[in-house]
Amino acid sequence: MLHINLRALATLVTAVTAVNAVPVTVKAEPNQFKAVVELFTSQGCSSCPPADALLKSYINRPDVLALTFPVDYWDYLGWKDTFASPRFSERQRAYAKARGDGSVYTPQAVINGRTHAVGSRKKIIDKSIIAMDRLSPLSVPVDFRIEDKMMLIDVGPAPDGKAGSATVWVAIIQKSGRVSIGRGENDGQTLTYYNIVRELTPVGMWTGEKDTIRLDTASVTWPKSNACAVLVQQGIGGPIIGAAWMGLDG
Repeated sequence: MLHINLRALATLVTAVTAVNAVPVTVKAEPNQFKAVVELFTSQGCSSCPPADALLKSYINRPDVLALTFPVDYWDYLGWKDTFASPRFSERQRAYAKARGDGSVYTPQAVINGRTHAVGSRKKIIDKSIIAMDRLSPLSVPVDFRIEDKMMLIDVGPAPDGKAGSATVWVAIIQKSGRVSIGRGENDGQTLTYYNIVRELTPVGMWTGEKDTIRLDTASVTWPKSNACAVLVQQGIGGPIIGAAWMGLDG
């Protein structure tokens, strides 16, 4: 069963009864993701622009869910990242702690929550995607849709039939953002970022059985968000075992 995190969802979850109404449905895009690539980057990092540009190529791949997580720990260098969140910096540190290697840097690509590579090194990232698909695949089916102002997240059963435990996260995404940098290491540059995660919220716990989470769409999304992703992830900084993507801009 899915146990809803009531504190996290106090303003998100609503009960909706459709009476004499025709449901409006938006469905997640069909996917066969082999990997989730999370790019930890910063507008104040001079090494990051090549990685930010490379991420766009992964966005165009149907087998990869590529996301940008802007971090805030380089803000002291002179430019405050306009997309950064301290929560994303903590997420990156949690990965390093879970791996046991202590490696926190930018640009850093984390693949399936398991392994990492310098975010601008395409060959290493590609090899990691192939390896993770074999060693730590996205094996839990995930789908979600919007029906008459409700977001419904369907998480399938564990493929081996065994009980599992994982957090279901909803990522609110801005597909692109262009920023003119006024100070710091990238002073004078205008940079474009892709699939920028603006909010990442835990919405429930998955325990290995098929179940559905229901959320009020208006409470989850915000004006500049034009996509959502769902991640099913074990532990804090652990493996990602399921993922789905849905555009919200038609």
